[in-house]
Amino acid sequence: MALLLLQLAVLGAVLVAAALVLISIVAFITASKMPALHQHEEEKFFLNAKGQKETLPSIWDSPTKQLSVVVPSYNEEKRLPVMMDEALGYLEKRQKRDPAFTYEVIVVDDGSKDQTSKVAFKYCQKYGSDKVRVITLVKNRGKGGAIRMGVFSSRGEKILMADADGATKFPDVEKLEKGLKDLQPWPNQMAIACGSRAHLEKESIAQRSYFRTLLMYGFHFLVWFLCVKGIRDTQCGFKLFTREAASRTFSSLHIERWAFDVELLYIAQFFKIPIAEIAVNWTEIEGSKLVPFWSWLQMGKDLLFIRLRYLTGAWRLEQTRKMN
Repeated sequence: MALLLLQLAVLGAVLVAAALVLISIVAFITASKMPALHQHEEEKFFLNAKGQKETLPSIWDSPTKQLSVVVPSYNEEKRLPVMMDEALGYLEKRQKRDPAFTYEVIVVDDGSKDQTSKVAFKYCQKYGSDKVRVITLVKNRGKGGAIRMGVFSSRGEKILMADADGATKFPDVEKLEKGLKDLQPWPNQMAIACGSRAHLEKESIAQRSYFRTLLMYGFHFLVWFLCVKGIRDTQCGFKLFTREAASRTFSSLHIERWAFDVELLYIAQFFKIPIAEIAVNWTEIEGSKLVPFWSWLQMGKDLLFIRLRYLTGAWRLEQTRKMN
């Protein structure tokens, strides 16, 4: 009996090892090269408040604003106005208090099928194209891809990514700014402050089903085990970067959809960019694009493949690349 159990244990170990090798081979073979940093001709321009085309700037240009806010938007015609009203209300008041403060909001329409671009352009007409710009992508790239396109067209010394649903209270950007400041001195002018909902975890568990809670813990474990150590909430869509940190991390990014946050922080930790995790005020907003089970399953697969592709050398981190 003992011999049989030993044989079964050995067989199990061999099968697990074989499965891991097979998955690693699949991850290596199916690994796409780093997405080309390419803009369609239409994506190289934005419309000013008068409806005239102007060429978008580049992140490799010298900054001319203190803060850029990049808002990825896919079919957000209903939720976007609430977020924009709060953000622009805050930014305008801050500018009145401090006339030296300058900002821009870049809405990136990620190939929406609704009127997202038209809704966003109304804010451009109201506030002017120096403050609000709309980039309309030819096709859907995914949230990470949309943010990258906005980041690469930004003019700010600091760059904030903020979700279109307005789930995070926008004035909390000041908390992130303080978090960045506390990280000084910044190596090579690079630092990141991540908004975090980890302090709300107990409350969210009470409102979730056991199944969704299990998925959440499983995802957190995979993030910690495979990719990112020391960050409790990698998925909050409220993150502030120095210009140098944004160019370094986003130019190295492979994943353009839901798990892009994890790879972004994996890249940051690889380059030893200091990261602060800052508690923010957050409210769940209806209309999420995530389908609980399948989205978590997809993200779990992405996490495993992120780790394996870097481990096997299918993906390598390079120096900052420019867009063509």
